[in-house]
Amino acid sequence: MTSIAGVAERPAAPISPNGTDRHLWQVSEVQALFEMPFMDLVFRAQQVHRAHFDANAIQRSTLLSIKTGGCSEDCGYCSQSARYDTGLERERLLPLDEVLDNARAAKAKGASRFCMGAAWRGPKDNDLEPVLEMVREVKKLGLQTCVTLGMLKEGQAEKLADAGLDYYNHNLDTAPEFYGQVITTHSQQDRLDTLGEVRKAGINVCSGGIVGMGESRRARAALIAQLANLPTPPESVPINNLVPIPGTPMAEAEPIDPFEFVRTIAAARITMPTSYVRLSAGRQQMSDEMQALCFLAGANSMFYGDRLLTTDNPGADRDEQLFERLGLKSI
Repeated sequence: MTSIAGVAERPAAPISPNGTDRHLWQVSEVQALFEMPFMDLVFRAQQVHRAHFDANAIQRSTLLSIKTGGCSEDCGYCSQSARYDTGLERERLLPLDEVLDNARAAKAKGASRFCMGAAWRGPKDNDLEPVLEMVREVKKLGLQTCVTLGMLKEGQAEKLADAGLDYYNHNLDTAPEFYGQVITTHSQQDRLDTLGEVRKAGINVCSGGIVGMGESRRARAALIAQLANLPTPPESVPINNLVPIPGTPMAEAEPIDPFEFVRTIAAARITMPTSYVRLSAGRQQMSDEMQALCFLAGANSMFYGDRLLTTDNPGADRDEQLFERLGLKSI
């Protein structure tokens, strides 16, 4: 498999869907965005956003953990790693009926996409079979489907595509130069290889990262540049604000400045103008005012529902009130 280029050197220009060369971002260019006066940056991001999207429409996704805990990897932020004592109970794969009950409830509350996550390094073939059935049955409910199952082996993405999967989530997490301080049990290239398998199978890519893990501003810029410079930018870009989990190596991480988080959203919007930029983990800790700034900076997707895998999320009632106050509509 051909490796996906990093961001240190400018690779040959890929072709955009309309057949023209697209700009490839140097890390220094993205860092310059971060260093703009805040109002100028948000204004620019809003201009880019309005050129491609309805500025008052937010896509809603619901995320369900279909297999919790016991993961063999050492991701320093994750409560589901078997290497850390976080008090999380290991659970088996959920039965199909329970998954469908959750999917119906998500749709009834206004979600248009249903995401299913399993705490695996990567699925074995016999693990994948019941997930394929979940994908097929959730699609019958009229929802878009997304799964995050870890690293895929050759042929597994094709099986997911045959089942009708719409999106595969696999985050790059952080900049290449910071990655080894977060995860040591697999490389970032392993993640890029999985994204390559997903693209080859014709499945939409959902890939973003986590900020607030102690990385520098340059590292945040490098992550955004790497995502934007993928051969095809992700259709969906989740930006997670670290939720420190007691028992993990990042339990005492210093919270990121709220304005720096908004700057990250704006940089993602400017560099990936046609992607959905999603407010993901960490919304529970955000004020309504901070979320409104994120929407102004170009976020147009969010995780919706009381729970994100193992962390809390704002309740649906709070989100409905926020949408009403801001005049937003869900899609």
